[in-house]
Order: sequence, then C-alpha cells, then structure tokens
Amino acid sequence: MSKQALRAVVIGGGVMGAGIATVFAAGGWRIDVVSPSPKTRNALPDKLADGMKRLGADPDSCRARVYATLADVDWEDVAIVVESVTEDLALKQKLFAEMEALAPAAIPLTSNSSSYPISEIGKGLATQSRMMGLHFFMPAHIAPLVEVVRSVHTDVALAERVGEWMRALGKRPVQARRDVIGFLGNRIQAALMREALYLIDAGIATPEDVDAAVRYGFGFRYAAAGPILQKEHSGWDTTNAVSDIIYPDLCNASASIPVLRKMAAEQRIGMKTGQGFYQWDSAAIAREKARYEKALMGTLAVLKAEE
Repeated sequence: MSKQALRAVVIGGGVMGAGIATVFAAGGWRIDVVSPSPKTRNALPDKLADGMKRLGADPDSCRARVYATLADVDWEDVAIVVESVTEDLALKQKLFAEMEALAPAAIPLTSNSSSYPISEIGKGLATQSRMMGLHFFMPAHIAPLVEVVRSVHTDVALAERVGEWMRALGKRPVQARRDVIGFLGNRIQAALMREALYLIDAGIATPEDVDAAVRYGFGFRYAAAGPILQKEHSGWDTTNAVSDIIYPDLCNASASIPVLRKMAAEQRIGMKTGQGFYQWDSAAIAREKARYEKALMGTLAVLKAEE
C-alpha cells in the first residue's frame, strides 16, 4: 500500500482512542475517528492538537475527520482499523461484524481491548485471518509499547506488517503469538499487582513503601533492561536458587485481594473519586499528572536514544 493511501480508522474517541489517533496523525497518516458522542467528537480536535504538540509534531499537519457512525466513513482506501471502545464484549463483537461488512477485504481489523482475546471478539466471523489485537498502553501517544496479538486464525505476515507500521510510527511493537487473556504486558503487570496488594492487605508494607520499592529498586533498572536481560547481567543461577525460596511464599490468590474489593465497593478508586490509597483534590491531581508526564517523557527520551 502506497504512502498516499496510509489512512487509519479509529473507532472510539475517548482517552485511548484520541491517543491512538494522535499516534497515527503525528506519523503523517490520515485519520478518521468514529464516535457516537457529540461531546467526544467536539473535544477531539483539541485533544489531537495537544497530543501532537507533546510529541513535537505540527498540529496543523493533522489530517483528521470525525464521524458519528461507521457507515459515514469512506472505506475505499483505508489501510487499518483500530477499535478502541469501552471493554464490552458484545459491543466489540457487533462492531467487528459491521467492520467486516464495510472495510476492504484485505485490511487488518484490530482491537485495542486490554482483556478480551481477539478470537472471542471475532468469533464466528468469516475473515478472522485479518483480525488481531493491537493493544496500546496509556497514555497511548506516549507509552512506546504496542502489543500485536494473534489468534490461531490471524495471518502471521499481516500481523508482522502491522508491527512494522507501529515501528515506523515510533512505537515498540511486540508480537503475542497466542491471544491469552491479558496478553504480555498486563499478565506480567497483574502478577506484580497481586503481590503488591497482598503486601498492603497483610500489613507488611504501606502503599507508599510498595511504590518506592518498585520505583527505586527493580523498576529503576527495568527502563534500562527488561526482567530477562537484567537476569542475564546478574546470573540465572542466583535466580534459580532464590526462586525455590521465594516462589512457595508468594501470593497465589485466584481472585482480587480483599483490600482491592473493599476499595472498589467504597468507591475509593483514586483520582476519579478523590480518594484511593492516596488523597486527591484538583490541585494535587494537576501536580501529579504534570510530574507523571514529565517523568514519562524523560524515560521515553532515554529509550529513543537507544534506537
């Protein structure tokens, strides 16, 4: 497909959808964003302009069109579709059935779902060979990782082409060769989170000290080397010996930790409600978001320098 034809359709214009659209726009792609919400559609131009500025791209170069329905889109020269709506399996299945009927037969149909396997989203559809997960991490326009997730039906060469597009857009793609629940990043993150919440629930550590242990300990190293490469430095013999001691004592809960269930039930869910493990007012939220983004951009600069 020629560069002239590089055009993406993003379904969903919320936080993740807008971030994904920004990635394509900053890379010079033409983008169509579909959202049924007038409020979302009206807010999108400012979100795209702000995101492009943060990526050092010219907001005036953004070639974006916004539509209310899939039927409104001109599908003739679309190169890829990225679905990024709420985590509702029935809704995603409905959208994929519509996309299959509307989109050119050869183009990849992808989902940004963070939990549902693409084999479930595309179940029963005729062209599952072109369907795959395309999982961005929040904030989508800043976090480098993108997971390309295959089902047993997915055309491997097509998945690799999507990965190449992501790399050309400045992302770091990884290929998940099976669409297991949670894929790569969220499975690894969930294992860490289960143990972190267990340590808090058991009274072994405060939330502040758990955060500090990760940020200033192994998390500090992980921007320089992932867990496998890091152990290549330190030695698998030590890891093997320590595993026999630590693994039997790790939390192996098969459901959410009690402290997490309690917080969710009490609506102590973080910035959204003003209280989680930490207290939040509007000023504190603004300070933290500015600090967080500055730290992310600094880390991104380190990673980009290696490429």
